[in-house]
Amino acid sequence: MKQAGDRPDEKGGQKRGQPGSEDQFARGAAAPPDVGADIADEDGVPVDAEEGVERDAIGTEPALGDIERELAEQHEKYLRLAAEFDNFRKRSQRERLDAGARAQAELVRQMLEAMDDLGRFADLDPTVTDASTVVEGVQMVEKKLEKTLGAAGLEILDPVDQAFDPSVHEAVATEPALSPEDDNLIARVYQRGYVFKGLLIRPARVVVKQWND
Repeated sequence: MKQAGDRPDEKGGQKRGQPGSEDQFARGAAAPPDVGADIADEDGVPVDAEEGVERDAIGTEPALGDIERELAEQHEKYLRLAAEFDNFRKRSQRERLDAGARAQAELVRQMLEAMDDLGRFADLDPTVTDASTVVEGVQMVEKKLEKTLGAAGLEILDPVDQAFDPSVHEAVATEPALSPEDDNLIARVYQRGYVFKGLLIRPARVVVKQWND
């Protein structure tokens, strides 16, 4: 006589839990995979999972080492270039200063002769030297200095009877002009001006004529 528990399953006619039953297949499908299962390599040889991770890490080490060496080489090149540029900058600055000093020394050398003439006239005995001799000597030294400085690039501004130019002239006074044609002309020069190689060193201080109706 069949027991109640031995009643066949309504769907498949098999008891639950027996081999081949649907619930057994369902339980098998839902079972998690074995974490400790071996992993096969490219040749089909089983490889432990942890060992595979270690192999991957070891395989990346040479690539990282190459990158670090390349970065170190580039950094060293940068430091060398920076040092070379700094040396070039200092050398160029030193050469400019030396060139300026040599140019100034040459100008001073050319003025030494005029300074010697001034010294000789300063040592004259005033009791036996007339004034005309001193004046002639001073004029000679002045011409020598003007020649030396003119050769170096100095231009003297002595603008008598020239039109007033505020860019190079400084008006210190005015006086009436005798005709409209003389308006804005320079009557006298109080102090000469100087331009060195196009650069205004000192404007000429002048008296300007003005025509009044």
